[in-house]
Amino acid sequence: MTDTKNPGVDNVAGSLEGRVFRPASFAELAEAVELAFDYRGDVTIALKSGESLVGYLFNRQVSGSESSLELFPSDSSIAQKIRYDQIATIAFTGEDTATGKSWETWITKKESERRAEVERVAADAKARGIL
Repeated sequence: MTDTKNPGVDNVAGSLEGRVFRPASFAELAEAVELAFDYRGDVTIALKSGESLVGYLFNRQVSGSESSLELFPSDSSIAQKIRYDQIATIAFTGEDTATGKSWETWITKKESERRAEVERVAADAKARGIL
């Protein structure tokens, strides 16, 4: 599968944002769809007909020649069903809203907030003459 990174996008390590997949087989397409399904941003799906659809991939069904995905287009509230055999490329064009939001990042942020609260309470107690 051809996997390219959009040179105009500053990509965070581990993020798919800005990448374009041009699958050469059904297995590669299924893999790209799984990545798009887990992605927390919009994707652009270029169809073999030349049409492009931009939106959030929210469902997929892998069943041989009947395999399809469902996409909420960014310009409509009506979901679109797209058969795998219609797909030429999948590009990760929307902002990856999950980037940098790992468990470790959350823990570090919460520990920092707790330390700041302890310091604030201690300063307040000192100002009141309690400490």
